[in-house]
Amino acid sequence: MTDTSNSTVVDLEQLRATIADVLELSLDELTDDARFVEDLGVDSLIGLELQITLEVQYGVRLTEADLRRATSLHSAHRLLTALLTETDLPAPERL
Repeated sequence: MTDTSNSTVVDLEQLRATIADVLELSLDELTDDARFVEDLGVDSLIGLELQITLEVQYGVRLTEADLRRATSLHSAHRLLTALLTETDLPAPERL
């Protein structure tokens, strides 16, 4: 039997690298709690590019509600982890 428990774990630093690449930021600039729109200036076009990149990389479908929840690296990490492990999604204010 193959252990697949780690296959659904989202590596925070890999996610940071992916998001930083899309946003054209250094890894240091993308802190865990920096808000994509308010702090980093993400607009709708960059947001769409980020959505597509994350969907392809992680094999998930992100809804509009999901995108409203993913306001920072930390909240995006929690969202992707929840989607990949099929757990209940945390409330937006808890992300």
